[in-house]
Amino acid sequence: MTKQSPPNPPENHDPDLDCKPGEVCAVPSVTLGTTAVAAVDDKGTFRKGRLAGLNMNQAIWVLAWPVVTESFLNSFVGLVDTALSAGLPAGEAATDAIGGGSYIMWLIGLVIMALGVGATALISRSVGKGRLGVANQILGQTMSLAVILGTLVGFGIWLIVPWIASALRMSPEASTFFKSYMTIIAMGVPAASVLFAMIACSRGAGDSISPLKAMIARNVVNIVVSWGLSGITIYGLTSPLQLNMGIEGIALGTVAGDLVGALYITHMARSGRWSIRLKAIRLRLHKLTVWRLYRLGIPNFFETFGLWLGNFAIILFVGFLGQQLGRDGLLGAHIIGIRVEAFSFMPGFGMGIAAATLAGQYLGMNRPDLAKRAVFRCTLIASVIMGIIGLVLIIFPHEIVRALSQQPTHAEIVPKLLIICGIVQVPFAISIVFRSAMRGAGDVKVVMALTWTATYAIRLPIVYLLSGVDIPVPEFFGGGTIENPQLLDSVFGIEPGLTALWIGLCSEMVLRAFLFAGRFFQGGWLKAKV
Repeated sequence: MTKQSPPNPPENHDPDLDCKPGEVCAVPSVTLGTTAVAAVDDKGTFRKGRLAGLNMNQAIWVLAWPVVTESFLNSFVGLVDTALSAGLPAGEAATDAIGGGSYIMWLIGLVIMALGVGATALISRSVGKGRLGVANQILGQTMSLAVILGTLVGFGIWLIVPWIASALRMSPEASTFFKSYMTIIAMGVPAASVLFAMIACSRGAGDSISPLKAMIARNVVNIVVSWGLSGITIYGLTSPLQLNMGIEGIALGTVAGDLVGALYITHMARSGRWSIRLKAIRLRLHKLTVWRLYRLGIPNFFETFGLWLGNFAIILFVGFLGQQLGRDGLLGAHIIGIRVEAFSFMPGFGMGIAAATLAGQYLGMNRPDLAKRAVFRCTLIASVIMGIIGLVLIIFPHEIVRALSQQPTHAEIVPKLLIICGIVQVPFAISIVFRSAMRGAGDVKVVMALTWTATYAIRLPIVYLLSGVDIPVPEFFGGGTIENPQLLDSVFGIEPGLTALWIGLCSEMVLRAFLFAGRFFQGGWLKAKV
């Protein structure tokens, strides 16, 4: 009796996809000659993948520095828009419009981020286990979902723009700017969705260079097109095109940058340089893979959406304060402070991404001890760097603001906000890295619960009580005003305003750090299922 050979698999069959989610797989190994070698040693040195040959400290550096630079460039897009808007003839109104738009763009990012967190966790775990077929499948599904979700979100934003302008209590001039800006931004959401979804996949595979190059291309295009179309003179340089499109030109520059970045990162995904490759056959939606992305992404979406709602309430408080105090420009001052703050936490964000990637890969290798050690090291590094940045914010706040805006309201208020922000940089670093690492490990439900607790049980009550804002009641509920007890004014003599509001915001950051540190040292995140 002759021994029969097994039937040949179908041409596009991928044996890795037969491995069911949730099963316990053996620790991966690679074969060198005739000897099987563990995929990682006790010092955290990788034996395979894009991080092969790197120990833990080297891997942190390789993963983090491109992310920090890339994140800096990402934030620079918003900073350029804000600085250009401040240079328009109606500078304060235009800056208010860009400020409101930044919160809506954050909402757009939530959907993309939810998808990206799931993709990063699944790809990093699959690469750690050596199951590149699974990682390829997740990459293709993420691309398809990014296009679908980006289109739906862009259309939804276009529909609600008029309502948002009314809710933010903008002046008529600022409201007009806001509607023009966001209508154009909505058209570019699909490209932005593809860009950031593919960046998340690249990070999960251990490649942080491709996202950096995509962000460089995005920034160059954004600066050139925005400046060229807007007709603004900034730092003594006059736009060569002189088209004088104003805020519409700024928005078109942002969309053009997103499109170029999306095209570049898609090319890199198809090239196979990440150790995984985007293939056309993987773009057709696969029920099981979509479910796995959904299972991780939905808790993350609700976590970040809850955070966004809390912060949207904050921006409403800013609008109410402007009316209450009879001052224009508070929204623009708030957003300039936020833009600078975004640069301050770039090292924490970069270390958080490195921690998420390393935690996912070490856990995929069944080494929770190395995962915990990597996250702790990333947190320590982020705390030191952000602590130094905090000192810079405290010592040079006026110089920083003058580089961004010459508007009187901004020069008066924003330096105080930067000093407050500088004081809490270390706890901010702790919460950022721990939160990112836990999400990367798949502990999304607990992260959601902690974020909601910090936002609704701590942040909003503290900000309301300390800011002194009176909340107008809609006519539908009887009208009138909910008067604030104004605790800071009565106890410490600090008048209601944006400075008091930021004291509340930054106080919550300290308490948030304790919440996430507690979960980290408790260790439950190490057992999360993906």
